[in-house]
Amino acid sequence: MKILVATLLLLPLALLAQQATTAAQAPNTDTSYIDGDGTAHITRVIPVPLDLSPEAKKSLSRPASDASHPETLEQRRSGTDAWQNRAGAFSKSLYPVNVAESTVAGVPVRVITPLAGMDPDRVLINLHGGGFNSDSGSLTESIPIANLTKMKVVAVLYRLAPEHPFPAGLDDAVAVYQELLKTYKPEHIAIYGTSAGAILTGEVAVDLRKLGLPEPGALGVFSGMGDFTRDGDSQAMYALNGLSGHLDPPKPGPHNSDYVAATDPKDPVLSPLFADLSNLPPTLFITSGRDILLSGTTILARAFLRAGNDNDQLIVFEGLPHAFWNDANLLESKEAYGEMAHFFVTRLTH
Repeated sequence: MKILVATLLLLPLALLAQQATTAAQAPNTDTSYIDGDGTAHITRVIPVPLDLSPEAKKSLSRPASDASHPETLEQRRSGTDAWQNRAGAFSKSLYPVNVAESTVAGVPVRVITPLAGMDPDRVLINLHGGGFNSDSGSLTESIPIANLTKMKVVAVLYRLAPEHPFPAGLDDAVAVYQELLKTYKPEHIAIYGTSAGAILTGEVAVDLRKLGLPEPGALGVFSGMGDFTRDGDSQAMYALNGLSGHLDPPKPGPHNSDYVAATDPKDPVLSPLFADLSNLPPTLFITSGRDILLSGTTILARAFLRAGNDNDQLIVFEGLPHAFWNDANLLESKEAYGEMAHFFVTRLTH
């Protein structure tokens, strides 16, 4: 079994090495020092979990430099778009669907429909991930779900930060939902998303109540959070690829200042953890053991539970990184898609 060595050093930024760690420098023992304010300075040697699929083990064992590689926003967007197109084409080869570009309520969308047998009375709204500044999921998050549910998926290409901070993306998502209410019963609509889109999903649910609009029949919060006042514990431990790649020590202040902009981080729509979460639609929460938003997802799920939402579900996969289901090659992704699809089909058929 190949061993993945993780170094989690919570040190001042000035001390953070900018060069990649070499095999000779990699620690081979566990260490732990807790300073006076409780900050942990640790190293851990963590094997790949034995029960993962061969594909997942191979993915976790892929060499990845921990050196910092800054990129401009333009580079991030172009790279993400190129990857999304490649990954979307691969997903489509496994889960055949039709993909079309359109607009709903003046908002650009991608409409993904099954090749045959589509349920004409139900629709899903996808709010894609991408850190609020790019699109890393309008295809990969929508194609398998449309195929498996036999439902139309409307992937909202909402406005992005920093050019359009909160609540621009939220307003776009709500506008699409309002337009679809003209054709579909609210109980026959589900809203879901991954990462930034999962965060938006919670924000939409709270905003709909504020606007006096009916809630949808179900929600899907797949690796999200509901509190912009701070970073969760897992964000100090995991990078986007889990235990591999570059990770900066946590910084004080609100999470994702480009998206938050001038809004109070405790605004209950921006941060649903501070909102009344009672009587929300049945919600499926999915995360994973090495997910940068593991803390955020589980904290929000607990808040939903405390508010009396007894029809929610939380699924935590073992040992996998953030939004692993965007890699359709993994058997665990197939399982995740199946859980998502089953939840939406069963919740929207009542």
